[in-house]
Amino acid sequence: MKFSVIIPVYNRIDEVSELLASLESQTVRNFEVIIVEDGSTEPCRQQVEEAVSRGLDAKYYYKSNEGRSIARNYGMERASGDYFVFFDSDCVIPSEYFATLEKALSANALDCFGGPDSAHESFSDTQKAINYSMTSFLTTGGIRGGKVQLEKFTPRTFNMGFSRKVYERVGGFREMFSEDIDMSKRILHEGFSIGLLREVPVWHKRRVDFKKFFRQVYVFGMSRITLRLLYPDSLKAVHLLPAVFVAGTVLLLVLGLFCSPWWLVPLGVYFLAIFIGALITTRNIKIAAMAVPAAIIQLGGYGIGFIKAFIEKIILRRGRNVAEEIEIRRGK
Repeated sequence: MKFSVIIPVYNRIDEVSELLASLESQTVRNFEVIIVEDGSTEPCRQQVEEAVSRGLDAKYYYKSNEGRSIARNYGMERASGDYFVFFDSDCVIPSEYFATLEKALSANALDCFGGPDSAHESFSDTQKAINYSMTSFLTTGGIRGGKVQLEKFTPRTFNMGFSRKVYERVGGFREMFSEDIDMSKRILHEGFSIGLLREVPVWHKRRVDFKKFFRQVYVFGMSRITLRLLYPDSLKAVHLLPAVFVAGTVLLLVLGLFCSPWWLVPLGVYFLAIFIGALITTRNIKIAAMAVPAAIIQLGGYGIGFIKAFIEKIILRRGRNVAEEIEIRRGK
């Protein structure tokens, strides 16, 4: 079984160096690496060539900037593996990843798989706080980080793979927000099997500061409405929770300021629960304290993006209408 690792890159020299180093440290070399530079002004060709000189089977391609989905498709067109594996450039891969992956797929031949992500001990405190917020049951309902609780598992491209047969039938990624969720839905609709492999995690750096994190989750919230237009059954109760958090927080703050401070108690209890949960998980009081604003940013950013897109696309029907979304779904 051979894997083709496909990584789109845009101005991420330092991250690519760490990612390549982790791929060099794999206990088995049953894979090729395809780096697709998507119009970067700071290309990583030298880093790839240095990894090749140390024995890594890696290929480097430079193309004009068209987006990460087009870059992934470009890589798949040039891949030779039986399975295509996708990582984000800000990931670091444990040394047993491909040995474990081959064993898992041999025992359970999934057409498409995804794995969890977590924070490496070398990551910054901010990255660890964001990682806790993105994987905690208290904030995401346990749908990330390998916990399948409130939503059926959907592979994400920070740690995802599918067979060549899937690619030949379903095609490549579409250039849109949440393109990995869209891809997973298309794979599932074609009757292929999808599963979570908890034993093949990656270390995911995520955003390095809260401002960039807000922008990321804001886009996630907006894209959930696009996915709702494409796949009406994809919107679950868990996706509404950030919007409920935003509306509820505003209401409690108003009541607390103008009626009674007792209305602020539910917020205090919730934030305290996040702090205690993060403290138990990370065993670091600073990271636990930072996890509270990280959770506020995550839920608030996602909720605001969700509400904005819902008003614009569902209520006011601005931007793409439902018919246009369906045309995208059909690949037209």
